[in-house]
Amino acid sequence: MSSKGRTILLSLIYFLLIRHTHSETDILVQGQKLRDGEHLASSGGTFRLEFFSPGSSRNRLTISHSGGSLIVSNSVQAAKNASAMLLESGNFILREQNSDGSTRQVFWQSFDYPTDTLLPGMKLGISKKTTDIWSLTSWISENNPAKGTFTLTAGFNMDDESMLVIWWQGNTYWISGNWQNGHFEFVPRFSNERDISFSYISNENEKYYTYYLNENRTLSRYMIDFTGAILEMTGLAPFGASACSYGSYPGCVKQQLPACRKPNDQFEQRKGAMSGEGFKFDGNYNMSLFDCRAKCLNNCSCIAYAATDYNDTSCTIWSKGVNFKESNNSYSLNVYFLVQEKAKWWIWVVLSVTGIVVLLVLCFLYNFIQRKCKQKGERKAEQEILQCELGASTSHASISRKRKLFEKDRKKSSALEFFSFESIAEATNNFATTSKLGEGGFGPVYKGILANGQEVAIKRLSERSGQGVVEFKNEIILIAKLQHTNLVRLVGCCIQREEKMLIYEYMHNKSLDFLLFDPMKKDQLDWTKRFKIIEGIAQGLLYLHKYSRLRIVHRDLKASNILLDAEMNPKISDFGMARIFGQDESEANTKRIVGTYGYMSPEYATKGTFSMKSDVFSFGVLLLEIVSGKKNNNFCYREESLNLLGYAWELWREGKCLEFADSALGDSYPLNDVLRCIHIGLLCVQDSPIDRPSMSDVVFMITNETVSPVPPKQPAFFRNRSLSKTMLENFSINKVSVSEIEAR
Repeated sequence: MSSKGRTILLSLIYFLLIRHTHSETDILVQGQKLRDGEHLASSGGTFRLEFFSPGSSRNRLTISHSGGSLIVSNSVQAAKNASAMLLESGNFILREQNSDGSTRQVFWQSFDYPTDTLLPGMKLGISKKTTDIWSLTSWISENNPAKGTFTLTAGFNMDDESMLVIWWQGNTYWISGNWQNGHFEFVPRFSNERDISFSYISNENEKYYTYYLNENRTLSRYMIDFTGAILEMTGLAPFGASACSYGSYPGCVKQQLPACRKPNDQFEQRKGAMSGEGFKFDGNYNMSLFDCRAKCLNNCSCIAYAATDYNDTSCTIWSKGVNFKESNNSYSLNVYFLVQEKAKWWIWVVLSVTGIVVLLVLCFLYNFIQRKCKQKGERKAEQEILQCELGASTSHASISRKRKLFEKDRKKSSALEFFSFESIAEATNNFATTSKLGEGGFGPVYKGILANGQEVAIKRLSERSGQGVVEFKNEIILIAKLQHTNLVRLVGCCIQREEKMLIYEYMHNKSLDFLLFDPMKKDQLDWTKRFKIIEGIAQGLLYLHKYSRLRIVHRDLKASNILLDAEMNPKISDFGMARIFGQDESEANTKRIVGTYGYMSPEYATKGTFSMKSDVFSFGVLLLEIVSGKKNNNFCYREESLNLLGYAWELWREGKCLEFADSALGDSYPLNDVLRCIHIGLLCVQDSPIDRPSMSDVVFMITNETVSPVPPKQPAFFRNRSLSKTMLENFSINKVSVSEIEAR
């Protein structure tokens, strides 16, 4: 089969159709013909092979030179029983079959010769043995499947496969960015990555990119069109590059224009005929309409262009001095005329009037803000007192310096609303007992309803608390900078007289421990909800460690600090003990060890050394608690004195991990998901921080079912007697401060 015939064949195969349930054949045997009007259908009816007319073309495309039919040739001499078969994957194969109809060997398959379309299971890359390159090439137009000028390849050459590249006429047009952590740098992540698995494979025979869909996902395909855009068909999204010539998108390589052209120059389509001769690029140039547009843009004398043959394989550009006559007959052309931006006198009038209006509005706003600032002067003065109260020194110079530092910190944070004490008292019915949600280490927490109807949770710093003033200020400055769906949102604060309060968004389902460790309430947490909570906590921690403007170590991750909204979405709360890390800082030491027994990593509890891996340890404990429904620091397994981590480890070693799952889950949970979560939890609680995965790795393992994590090592704090609360204080370089905050 000729190269051209192969191109047409693939175009037919990848024409995605609706499913057909009636009886159809998927095989052509030797000597059998597929005529125009007939078709093959894959076994499940997902794909159909037939003759068709692309786009608005009326041409009927054929495969062989004998005209309107596809014939399985008898020229495969080595095959005793050859046939062609359309697979359910969309792959069309020429094979030798056994007597029972199974495939003995494959002589040729369409997946090895992609055209403009990529289906699940197809490859973008290179075969090291044959040096065959699997790439996508655009059609020359919507109506003509001839080879276009855009090509999508894996890498710039055979040795560089770290990214995808779109080439246009031999030049780089778009790059995907480097492949890292399971996705490309300039390609947005999928909204639900569990529906698709996009991966890179490299071995001694080949290296390539491919993707697969889960079995419940609607079939989807990618294609590169004649403008260089990667299109996703049937709703998978958002992989791909929009046509770079029509806008600036991530990964686009800037195309140079001559000085006579502006980036906003456009073309206007008109239908008719040109009176003068233009310069014609004939079919030998193999130019698409998009290429013709580029030729006109790069020619300073060009004023118009058009495709000038029926197959869209040649084009003509015209210079000044020609006339155009509009018409709409069978000989008319779609001519595209250059429309350059020209400044008009009325634009200056509009700009002048707009400037005057903006100036008047700014003057009004300035006067309005001045009045408001004057009215709130007293409250602002009280707010600035906070920094003075946070320090031990009360000298005039010290107070002045602390006020300046606090004001600088407040300007760095996002805009917070400062509430008056009276408004908070009204919101909580004067801090009524019926409004109280709970009592934490820093003070009580109340439910309140603000004047605008918003429900909030209010943490009131206790005057008798020996700790918390520094943590209170730390949380105001820090949490206001953090914006993530899995972090609790700080609405505002109240700093007035001796009162200091933090106002959070209200969480209807309280904290995770309220449901997880209650025998009567844990039934509300089926596996789907638990897995959603696990994934959300992991995403929140990953944001703190890697993607937030500040690199944050939380230092007090536990079930009571995971709040649940009305849809059971988890939100990490209580950042009073959090620490900010510099970009080049990997770990730090502290003389004041704070946290909660059962969640602290061994290096932090005994030496005061903390890092991102300290949070990973706490996450591992929390993950095992969510799976088992048991609390680590209250669990003891029979005479062995195993804590929850040790119990999980022993069951892992004995191959009895499913016994670790919470009995409240019943049998209605996916076994592989539970086993994978236990495995990840044990990796996170390993004794050495080096052995523990990063949160990037944790998220990747949680969200990718095909990943096989490495075997875990024995966890830290294997038995309850290995680190009692008394020993915890003795091991510390100072006395441990154990936080038991129960904020809501």
